[in-house]
Amino acid sequence: MFQEVILHSPSLTRAKRGIQLKSLAELFEMGSSTNVAARYQSSEPVFGAVAAGVIQDALRHMAKENEQYLSGVCNETGCFKETWIVEFVFLLSEKWSLTESARYQAIEIFERFMLTLIKELSNFTRAKGEDSNWASMKQQIESTYVLHLVSCIQLASKLSFHYSIVSNNMVLRFLKSLGFSYTTEELLESELAILKALHFQINVPAPSAYIEMLLEVLGYNGYLLPTKQLLEMCRHLLGLTYLLRSSIYDTLLKSSIKNASPSELQLAKFVPVKEDLMLLAVGVIGASSFLLNPEGWNQVLKYLSDTTGISQQSIVEAVCSILKHSIGSAMDDC
Repeated sequence: MFQEVILHSPSLTRAKRGIQLKSLAELFEMGSSTNVAARYQSSEPVFGAVAAGVIQDALRHMAKENEQYLSGVCNETGCFKETWIVEFVFLLSEKWSLTESARYQAIEIFERFMLTLIKELSNFTRAKGEDSNWASMKQQIESTYVLHLVSCIQLASKLSFHYSIVSNNMVLRFLKSLGFSYTTEELLESELAILKALHFQINVPAPSAYIEMLLEVLGYNGYLLPTKQLLEMCRHLLGLTYLLRSSIYDTLLKSSIKNASPSELQLAKFVPVKEDLMLLAVGVIGASSFLLNPEGWNQVLKYLSDTTGISQQSIVEAVCSILKHSIGSAMDDC
């Protein structure tokens, strides 16, 4: 359960579970191949077209990537995923017809850039012998919030170049509609500042990729619910989880420690749980499966636990927190 993690370890993945990929081969059954040309007829993912060995290697890589990220999170991680930021990115991504992955990558890029900016500013103020205050530092950079946020969306769009790319003219017109008078040069400088701060490492993991990968595993294991139907529900719940992130994880923390008033230490040790993309993915898939096919819920719970190494109890707690804030009082006794 999460309670042990919160009280004894800053890393959910390293301390209490690990990804049990050594047993993945036993979970897969070979699926039928699909005509490669069909992939280019739609921007939707094609399930069942990749060999089990490839899926296993890809999942192992994603698990390792997730593990590495969690090992380096700080107490402030997640502070730049506030509801208004998520809503802003979602609405603008819809306006510009961006992919599902691009919108989440934009949020993650912005989060990492802003934390880097805060760290640099903090080091600078300390070097000058001044006290660094989190609230005051956030206030100092608020004047460039929107510019940097839109630049992160534009950069994310360029990662999926075969879809819709956001041009400089599109960005400048949008910023002008908000009352800003930035130039093309300032826009390019904003992009470059983000790239340099992140050492040009902007192809960050997106939660939608983890969901699609785990749905592929479910498909190989013969889960009867149509994968595309389940994916559509997952997309809805993932968006809702990002918008209600604070409430959902607050519920998860309090239910895990059985205490309505978490200590500062518990809050700090819970940060990796909030940032765990694998946990988020199994929670969203589990909640979606429960809503679409309650009869098959136990089967999905076992598949997800066996595949990721996350305990069934932890998955249930994550699912309950998501559902309580998605469908309300119907899940109060979860």
